[in-house]
Amino acid sequence: MATLSAFSSPSWPNPNPNSKFLSHPDHTSNDLSPPMLQDTAENEDDGPPYNLQATLIQNPNPNFLDRPALSDPTLLHVAFNQDYGCFATGTDRGFRIYNCDPFREIFRRDFENGGVGTVEMLFRCNILALVGGGPDPQYPLNKVMIWDDHQSRCIGELSFRSEVRGVRLRRDRIVVVLEQKIFVYNFSDLKLLHQNETIANPKGLCAVSQGASSLVLVCPGLQKGQVRVEHYASKRTKFIMAHDSRIACFALTQDGHLLATTSTKGTLVRIFNTFDGSLLQEVLSV
Repeated sequence: MATLSAFSSPSWPNPNPNSKFLSHPDHTSNDLSPPMLQDTAENEDDGPPYNLQATLIQNPNPNFLDRPALSDPTLLHVAFNQDYGCFATGTDRGFRIYNCDPFREIFRRDFENGGVGTVEMLFRCNILALVGGGPDPQYPLNKVMIWDDHQSRCIGELSFRSEVRGVRLRRDRIVVVLEQKIFVYNFSDLKLLHQNETIANPKGLCAVSQGASSLVLVCPGLQKGQVRVEHYASKRTKFIMAHDSRIACFALTQDGHLLATTSTKGTLVRIFNTFDGSLLQEVLSV
């Protein structure tokens, strides 16, 4: 069971992917703001992803580090955003955002006293989901912190009785993965909508579609080698016996129609139709 806390805020933000995570807030504020990169792009759909001309704004907040690090940070987590245009890394000091093409670091947040073990982006907007990690976590391992980078603070949290293994975001949903359970929340008010039980899932395996018309969620089933496919729009559940061995990883297409899986044996990749569970293709690993 999860508990919810919404921190004091003028209003719960609408997770609009057109809002630039790497841009300065539209409003002018005299509160303590950390360094912010200023993006000159007018629309994320125009031209190549983020041709940045960045300027650093002075950071008066003592909770963030302006000075160079004395040693290289330890990498804890890597994850692409929903369109694979950039990726986020969690370290024992905070998190960083990288553009894929051209490859470059375009943003970072370095916390003074803690690491981030999970960073989940929402396309390129200012809202992220963070979970603590490393030897000195910035946040408890059983909490998902909703971070608004325009406000430079957490604006809400989801608390659980066990450690969080993974987080997935959509424009309208937050999916939290625990060891043997998955919770699906409405993004606008953090209301719990669905929950599924899984086999032991220490890697936090989960995938969600990004199509606006429907939500497809894939997670491990209740048996070894089984995956569970939830079509929430049509209220259909499909169990697929994908492999004899335990599931190692899987990937879902943006529209949720196709699913690729592989097992811990690592000899082949199988591609399934998520609607009827049929096997479409097998690819042998080299």
